[in-house]
Amino acid sequence: MLTSSVENYLKAIYYLQHESGWANTSAIADHMTVANPSVTMMLKRMAAMQPPLISYTPYEGARLTPAGEKQALEVIRVHRLMETFLVRVLGYTWDEVHADADRLEHASSPLLIERISALLGDPVRDPHGEDIPDRNGLLPNRSELPLTNLIAGQSGRITRVAADRPEILRYLGEIGLNLDVTVEVLEKAPFEGPLTVHSSESGSDHALGREITNRIFIDAAH
Repeated sequence: MLTSSVENYLKAIYYLQHESGWANTSAIADHMTVANPSVTMMLKRMAAMQPPLISYTPYEGARLTPAGEKQALEVIRVHRLMETFLVRVLGYTWDEVHADADRLEHASSPLLIERISALLGDPVRDPHGEDIPDRNGLLPNRSELPLTNLIAGQSGRITRVAADRPEILRYLGEIGLNLDVTVEVLEKAPFEGPLTVHSSESGSDHALGREITNRIFIDAAH
């Protein structure tokens, strides 16, 4: 049994590694909001476990071992299933679930998780559009890109929204830019200016700053 702290580090390293291929010490510290020396101590501990959960290079950072990646995906599966349960069964909104799912993921048995998955019909996406790893820790390949990358005249379907800023999720929900809504970029202002997008669902236009459009992901096939 891993501690909740180790599980949180596994998630952080997984996400950072997924973004850049490597999780450096400072990036982990920022992600976890802890001091660099605390990160170093934990990385040494995780590298010394049997089997090792990470490969660690002092003063640089870490990469998950196969055993570490398996454990990380198990934690991510629990978290995303919990988020889905909270929304579908308990009536949470997508901006409310992240913190409570963080707490619940460390207090759930494998039996409970599989019962929840079966109750929900074995969902493949969480409320933010993130893929839920299957029981074997497998994830599908995706073809998507940030809304920021689209140019004027391009359109696409919203497939995922980053869950790290509840206030952004709340705002997007209020203006109707939810999962599976198709949007078209009408105008892209220069110098990191806003994108004006048209929602096919509501028929309305919205000017969105890059802080928001960087967190909205679009089906690249559209």
